[in-house]
Amino acid sequence: MATIAALGTGVMGAPMARNLARAGHEVRAWNRSPEKAAVLRDDGVDVRDDAAAAAAGADVVLTMLADADAVLDVARQAGLAQGQIWWQASTIGLDGTEQCAALAQEAGAALVDAPVLGTKLPAEEGKLLILASGPEAALDACAPLFDAVGQRTMRLGAAGTATRLKLVVNSWVLAVTQGTAETIALARALGLDPAWVLQALEGGALDLPYFRMKSRMMLDEEFPASFALALAAKDARLVAEAAGRHGADLPIAQAIAERFTQAAQAGHGDEDMAATYRLSRPR
Repeated sequence: MATIAALGTGVMGAPMARNLARAGHEVRAWNRSPEKAAVLRDDGVDVRDDAAAAAAGADVVLTMLADADAVLDVARQAGLAQGQIWWQASTIGLDGTEQCAALAQEAGAALVDAPVLGTKLPAEEGKLLILASGPEAALDACAPLFDAVGQRTMRLGAAGTATRLKLVVNSWVLAVTQGTAETIALARALGLDPAWVLQALEGGALDLPYFRMKSRMMLDEEFPASFALALAAKDARLVAEAAGRHGADLPIAQAIAERFTQAAQAGHGDEDMAATYRLSRPR
């Protein structure tokens, strides 16, 4: 069994650390807000006072943090060592991943670029989809860890490939969420029962479970965070930046990035990303 340093124990990092420990691995955890890591002691996780203490001697260092700046800062605090595997699971975009690759090379560590698909509940249930890219030997070593937190792993080649796929999939998730918000808002603005929209789509090719799930939150106007809007806004900006960098003209992605940022700045950042509806609903 491997020794893993789990750096970042928020909505996603905590259940991942918990599931790794339940699978029999030795897990050390650290979080910038100590109280978020402390609760993991009941699950057999060794909670450390600083990132360096958690990472020292670990086989694998796992980072699950909010953005590229946080990942790079924490990785430097941790002091990656020669021969360690760095499982970078945060969504940090193209530039962030390239900076991580440079830092790993400098330290002599193997970078495994392996973000995950899924939100709070799949993380808790160990049913994430792992998008894994990096050196083959490092991916082989991480395979039991991927199995502990996910129901399926896609191996995608060199580090950086997984981040690219994560951005592409996120562009679809974000588009469906914003499209759902505007569909429900339009139905209400036109004096229609939004439930009729669900009935009209029922059983057809566009009857998406995700559409139904997010529309229910919007109809109830209750947005417990499965994936926080502030983080979704960050991801939307990363999608737009990647598109611009590679010459793709994606006006919808750009508009969604602006809209989600607006919604987060309006005070809804800690709510689920479905709270983008708050800006679209008829006044």
